[in-house]
Amino acid sequence: MDIIEFIKSNRDYFEDFITRSTYHSNRIEGNTLSYVETYAILFNANQFQVRGEPREFFEAVNHKYALSYVLDHCNEPLNQEVIKHIGILINKNIDEIAGYRTVNVLIKGAEHIPPAPNQVPSLMMQFVYNYENTTFSSPFQRAAQAHLQFERIHPFTDGNGRTGRLLINYEMLRNNLPPIVIPSDRRTEYFELLASLNTEGLSHFFEELSTLESERLQAFGFEDRPRMEEQFTRIQNSHQDEKQNEIDPPAADYTR
Repeated sequence: MDIIEFIKSNRDYFEDFITRSTYHSNRIEGNTLSYVETYAILFNANQFQVRGEPREFFEAVNHKYALSYVLDHCNEPLNQEVIKHIGILINKNIDEIAGYRTVNVLIKGAEHIPPAPNQVPSLMMQFVYNYENTTFSSPFQRAAQAHLQFERIHPFTDGNGRTGRLLINYEMLRNNLPPIVIPSDRRTEYFELLASLNTEGLSHFFEELSTLESERLQAFGFEDRPRMEEQFTRIQNSHQDEKQNEIDPPAADYTR
Protein backbone atom coordinates (compact mmCIF):
# COMPACT_ATOMS: atom_id res chain seq x y z
CA MET A 1 0.00 0.00 0.00
CA ASP A 2 1.42 3.40 -0.93
CA ILE A 3 1.17 6.46 1.30
CA ILE A 4 -1.62 8.17 -0.65
CA GLU A 5 -3.76 5.04 -0.45
CA PHE A 6 -3.07 4.76 3.29
CA ILE A 7 -4.03 8.40 3.92
CA LYS A 8 -7.31 7.92 2.07
CA SER A 9 -8.17 4.56 3.63
CA ASN A 10 -7.13 5.11 7.25
CA ARG A 11 -9.77 7.42 8.69
CA ASP A 12 -7.86 8.16 11.89
CA TYR A 13 -4.70 9.22 10.10
CA PHE A 14 -6.68 11.10 7.44
CA GLU A 15 -8.37 13.26 10.08
CA ASP A 16 -5.10 13.68 11.99
CA PHE A 17 -3.08 14.73 8.93
CA ILE A 18 -5.74 17.00 7.44
CA THR A 19 -6.28 18.75 10.78
CA ARG A 20 -2.58 19.23 11.56
CA SER A 21 -1.75 20.39 8.05
CA THR A 22 -4.65 22.84 8.00
CA TYR A 23 -4.12 24.14 11.52
CA HIS A 24 -0.39 24.79 11.17
CA SER A 25 -0.44 26.17 7.62
CA ASN A 26 -3.20 28.61 8.54
CA ARG A 27 -1.58 29.45 11.88
CA ILE A 28 1.61 30.42 10.06
CA GLU A 29 -0.48 33.01 8.20
CA GLY A 30 -2.08 34.41 11.37
CA ASN A 31 -5.27 32.35 11.69
CA THR A 32 -6.32 32.27 15.38
CA LEU A 33 -8.43 29.09 15.41
CA SER A 34 -7.23 26.54 17.93
CA TYR A 35 -6.39 22.97 16.95
CA VAL A 36 -9.65 21.71 18.46
CA GLU A 37 -11.65 24.42 16.68
CA THR A 38 -9.97 23.53 13.39
CA TYR A 39 -10.85 19.85 13.85
CA ALA A 40 -14.45 20.72 14.74
CA ILE A 41 -14.87 22.80 11.58
CA LEU A 42 -13.26 20.26 9.28
CA PHE A 43 -15.06 17.19 10.56
CA ASN A 44 -18.32 18.59 11.94
CA ALA A 45 -17.47 17.79 15.56
CA ASN A 46 -20.46 19.58 17.05
CA GLN A 47 -19.46 18.82 20.63
CA PHE A 48 -16.81 21.55 20.39
CA GLN A 49 -17.65 25.24 20.51
CA VAL A 50 -16.00 27.28 17.78
CA ARG A 51 -15.19 30.98 17.97
CA GLY A 52 -13.58 32.80 15.09
CA GLU A 53 -14.02 35.17 12.21
CA PRO A 54 -15.87 33.97 9.07
CA ARG A 55 -12.62 34.32 7.10
CA GLU A 56 -10.88 31.92 9.47
CA PHE A 57 -13.67 29.39 9.05
CA PHE A 58 -13.33 29.54 5.26
CA GLU A 59 -9.53 29.32 5.49
CA ALA A 60 -9.89 26.02 7.34
CA VAL A 61 -12.51 24.52 5.03
CA ASN A 62 -10.72 25.72 1.90
CA HIS A 63 -7.43 24.18 2.98
CA LYS A 64 -9.11 20.83 3.59
CA TYR A 65 -10.59 20.76 0.09
CA ALA A 66 -7.36 21.98 -1.52
CA LEU A 67 -5.38 19.28 0.28
CA SER A 68 -7.91 16.66 -0.79
CA TYR A 69 -7.43 17.88 -4.36
CA VAL A 70 -3.66 17.41 -4.00
CA LEU A 71 -4.20 13.85 -2.75
CA ASP A 72 -6.34 13.11 -5.81
CA HIS A 73 -4.05 14.69 -8.42
CA CYS A 74 -0.45 14.48 -7.18
CA ASN A 75 0.35 11.47 -9.38
CA GLU A 76 -0.19 13.69 -12.43
CA PRO A 77 2.53 15.95 -13.86
CA LEU A 78 2.37 19.39 -12.28
CA ASN A 79 0.92 22.01 -14.62
CA GLN A 80 -0.46 25.53 -14.43
CA GLU A 81 -4.09 24.40 -14.32
CA VAL A 82 -3.41 22.30 -11.22
CA ILE A 83 -1.65 25.22 -9.54
CA LYS A 84 -4.44 27.64 -10.44
CA HIS A 85 -7.10 25.24 -9.16
CA ILE A 86 -5.32 24.89 -5.81
CA GLY A 87 -5.11 28.69 -5.55
CA ILE A 88 -8.81 29.04 -6.40
CA LEU A 89 -9.78 26.47 -3.75
CA ILE A 90 -7.63 28.20 -1.11
CA ASN A 91 -9.29 31.57 -1.82
CA LYS A 92 -12.90 30.40 -2.19
CA ASN A 93 -15.44 32.64 -0.38
CA ILE A 94 -12.56 34.89 0.73
CA ASP A 95 -11.01 36.48 -2.33
CA GLU A 96 -12.72 34.86 -5.29
CA ILE A 97 -10.09 34.53 -7.99
CA ALA A 98 -10.11 33.07 -11.48
CA GLY A 99 -6.37 32.58 -11.84
CA TYR A 100 -3.14 34.50 -11.43
CA ARG A 101 -3.12 37.99 -9.98
CA THR A 102 -3.61 41.11 -12.06
CA VAL A 103 -2.40 43.54 -9.39
CA ASN A 104 0.83 44.21 -7.54
CA VAL A 105 1.28 42.52 -4.16
CA LEU A 106 3.66 42.81 -1.22
CA ILE A 107 4.87 40.13 1.19
CA LYS A 108 4.48 41.25 4.79
CA GLY A 109 7.78 41.28 6.65
CA ALA A 110 9.86 40.52 3.54
CA GLU A 111 12.32 42.71 1.65
CA HIS A 112 11.60 40.97 -1.64
CA ILE A 113 9.03 42.65 -3.90
CA PRO A 114 7.22 40.13 -6.14
CA PRO A 115 7.25 40.75 -9.90
CA ALA A 116 4.66 42.87 -11.68
CA PRO A 117 1.44 41.05 -12.60
CA ASN A 118 2.15 41.15 -16.34
CA GLN A 119 5.26 39.03 -15.68
CA VAL A 120 3.45 36.33 -13.70
CA PRO A 121 2.15 34.17 -16.60
CA SER A 122 5.58 33.79 -18.22
CA LEU A 123 7.28 33.25 -14.86
CA MET A 124 4.78 30.53 -13.95
CA MET A 125 5.31 28.89 -17.34
CA GLN A 126 9.02 28.84 -16.57
CA PHE A 127 8.30 27.59 -13.03
CA VAL A 128 6.38 24.55 -14.31
CA TYR A 129 9.00 23.82 -16.97
CA ASN A 130 11.81 23.94 -14.40
CA TYR A 131 9.80 21.80 -11.98
CA GLU A 132 9.21 19.02 -14.49
CA ASN A 133 12.48 19.14 -16.43
CA THR A 134 15.29 19.96 -13.99
CA THR A 135 17.22 17.09 -12.41
CA PHE A 136 17.66 17.27 -8.64
CA SER A 137 19.46 15.00 -6.21
CA SER A 138 16.24 14.31 -4.29
CA PRO A 139 12.54 15.23 -4.10
CA PHE A 140 13.43 17.40 -1.10
CA GLN A 141 15.80 19.45 -3.25
CA ARG A 142 13.15 19.81 -5.94
CA ALA A 143 10.50 20.82 -3.41
CA ALA A 144 12.84 23.35 -1.77
CA GLN A 145 13.90 24.99 -5.04
CA ALA A 146 10.31 25.08 -6.30
CA HIS A 147 8.99 26.51 -3.03
CA LEU A 148 11.53 29.33 -3.05
CA GLN A 149 10.76 30.16 -6.67
CA PHE A 150 6.98 29.98 -6.17
CA GLU A 151 6.97 32.23 -3.11
CA ARG A 152 9.12 34.84 -4.86
CA ILE A 153 6.71 34.93 -7.81
CA HIS A 154 3.69 35.11 -5.46
CA PRO A 155 1.31 34.39 -8.37
CA PHE A 156 -1.99 34.94 -6.52
CA THR A 157 -3.46 37.95 -4.77
CA ASP A 158 -3.66 35.92 -1.55
CA GLY A 159 -3.06 32.41 -0.27
CA ASN A 160 0.42 32.03 -1.78
CA GLY A 161 1.96 30.59 1.39
CA ARG A 162 -0.78 28.01 1.84
CA THR A 163 -0.74 27.10 -1.85
CA GLY A 164 3.04 26.83 -1.85
CA ARG A 165 3.06 24.51 1.15
CA LEU A 166 0.49 22.27 -0.55
CA LEU A 167 2.79 22.07 -3.56
CA ILE A 168 5.56 20.79 -1.28
CA ASN A 169 3.36 17.82 -0.45
CA TYR A 170 2.46 17.42 -4.11
CA GLU A 171 6.14 16.57 -4.59
CA MET A 172 6.40 14.41 -1.46
CA LEU A 173 3.35 12.31 -2.23
CA ARG A 174 4.02 11.75 -5.91
CA ASN A 175 7.35 10.24 -4.83
CA ASN A 176 5.60 8.12 -2.17
CA LEU A 177 7.41 10.01 0.59
CA PRO A 178 5.73 10.98 3.87
CA PRO A 179 4.12 14.42 3.55
CA ILE A 180 5.31 17.26 5.73
CA VAL A 181 3.59 19.55 8.19
CA ILE A 182 5.56 22.71 8.98
CA PRO A 183 4.86 23.40 12.68
CA SER A 184 3.66 26.92 13.34
CA ASP A 185 6.13 27.18 16.23
CA ARG A 186 8.94 26.85 13.66
CA ARG A 187 7.54 29.72 11.61
CA THR A 188 10.55 31.99 12.20
CA GLU A 189 13.02 29.29 11.15
CA TYR A 190 10.96 28.56 8.04
CA PHE A 191 10.67 32.25 7.07
CA GLU A 192 14.41 32.79 7.57
CA LEU A 193 15.15 29.93 5.18
CA LEU A 194 12.83 31.52 2.62
CA ALA A 195 14.28 35.01 3.06
CA SER A 196 17.87 33.80 2.71
CA LEU A 197 17.04 31.66 -0.37
CA ASN A 198 18.67 28.76 1.44
CA THR A 199 17.78 25.86 -0.84
CA GLU A 200 20.05 23.40 0.94
CA GLY A 201 18.77 24.36 4.39
CA LEU A 202 15.16 24.23 3.25
CA SER A 203 15.74 20.83 1.66
CA HIS A 204 17.10 19.44 4.93
CA PHE A 205 14.22 21.10 6.81
CA PHE A 206 11.71 19.28 4.59
CA GLU A 207 13.61 16.00 4.92
CA GLU A 208 13.58 16.29 8.72
CA LEU A 209 9.83 16.92 8.77
CA SER A 210 9.16 14.06 6.35
CA THR A 211 11.18 11.72 8.58
CA LEU A 212 9.12 12.79 11.59
CA GLU A 213 5.93 12.16 9.63
CA SER A 214 7.12 8.67 8.71
CA GLU A 215 7.24 7.86 12.43
CA ARG A 216 3.71 9.18 12.85
CA LEU A 217 2.50 7.14 9.89
CA GLN A 218 3.88 4.00 11.52
CA ALA A 219 2.16 4.89 14.79
CA PHE A 220 -1.12 4.91 12.85
CA GLY A 221 -0.41 1.49 11.33
CA PHE A 222 1.42 2.19 8.08
CA GLU A 223 3.62 -0.86 7.65
CA ASP A 224 5.82 -0.13 4.65
CA ARG A 225 8.78 0.88 6.80
CA PRO A 226 11.47 -1.00 4.77
CA ARG A 227 10.59 0.85 1.57
CA MET A 228 10.54 4.23 3.36
CA GLU A 229 13.92 3.50 4.95
CA GLU A 230 15.30 2.51 1.56
CA GLN A 231 14.07 5.78 0.05
CA PHE A 232 15.59 7.89 2.82
CA THR A 233 18.89 5.97 2.58
CA ARG A 234 19.02 6.55 -1.17
CA ILE A 235 18.38 10.27 -0.64
CA GLN A 236 21.05 10.50 2.06
CA ASN A 237 23.54 8.77 -0.24
CA SER A 238 22.75 11.28 -2.97
CA HIS A 239 23.49 14.09 -0.49
CA GLN A 240 26.87 12.47 0.28
CA ASP A 241 27.65 12.20 -3.43
CA GLU A 242 26.72 15.86 -3.83
CA LYS A 243 29.09 16.88 -1.03
CA GLN A 244 31.89 14.79 -2.55
CA ASN A 245 31.37 16.56 -5.85
CA GLU A 246 31.68 19.90 -4.09
CA ILE A 247 34.97 18.83 -2.44
CA ASP A 248 36.46 17.37 -5.59
CA PRO A 249 35.56 19.63 -8.55
CA PRO A 250 37.24 17.48 -11.25
CA ALA A 251 34.82 14.64 -10.45
CA ALA A 252 31.80 16.91 -10.44
CA ASP A 253 29.21 17.04 -13.20
CA TYR A 254 27.18 20.06 -12.10
CA THR A 255 26.44 23.16 -14.11
CA ARG A 256 24.51 25.02 -11.42
